[in-house]
Amino acid sequence: MPRESKLRKTERAGSVLEILHELYPDAATELRHNNPFQLLIATILSAQATDVSVNRATPALFEAFPDAATLGRATPEEVMPTIQKIGLFRTKAKNIVAAAAVLAEKHNGIVPTEFEELLKLPGVGRKTANVVLANAFGRPAIAVDTHVARLAGRLGFSRETNPDKIERDLEQLFPRDRWIFVHHALILHGRRVCNARTPQCSTCRLSTLCPNSLA
Repeated sequence: MPRESKLRKTERAGSVLEILHELYPDAATELRHNNPFQLLIATILSAQATDVSVNRATPALFEAFPDAATLGRATPEEVMPTIQKIGLFRTKAKNIVAAAAVLAEKHNGIVPTEFEELLKLPGVGRKTANVVLANAFGRPAIAVDTHVARLAGRLGFSRETNPDKIERDLEQLFPRDRWIFVHHALILHGRRVCNARTPQCSTCRLSTLCPNSLA
């Protein structure tokens, strides 16, 4: 199969974007939160876990520890009972307590709006930082999780396996003002249609634009 030109790939990405807008016009994060602090903590908890499991746990968590100061003063053992049904809860309890402590000590309890400052928080990588910047502060960003990475590969938008490189490939294909939408729409499509084990290619609206479609 001949290598696709950059122009053709960009045109195809534009067509994919149009269909995604039709399918998921209101695509947004499914993590429930009322402020940037809650979103940050929920996103840390969501690593290798479902949004559903996180959303079940966070109401009790935030009732007990409503801000960075209170969570930062807690011990991981005090936090664990509220998140024990989330995968890797022991490690995540340590991370969210440590992250909250840093917020309280260095940022007056306020989530920073700078990417590099977010990366300094325990438990925060590029994906989490991008999710927070995009959803809490409206900063254009594409957060690459397992769904985004999978669809980027299947749609032929990236040959990379490293999330940072996939992120750069997608940023080059889609308009900057659409990055937040693209991130959420690809996640929804990955969950509902293009899942990991049994992609529903025969009914997928993107099948004619997908070089790996089984339809």
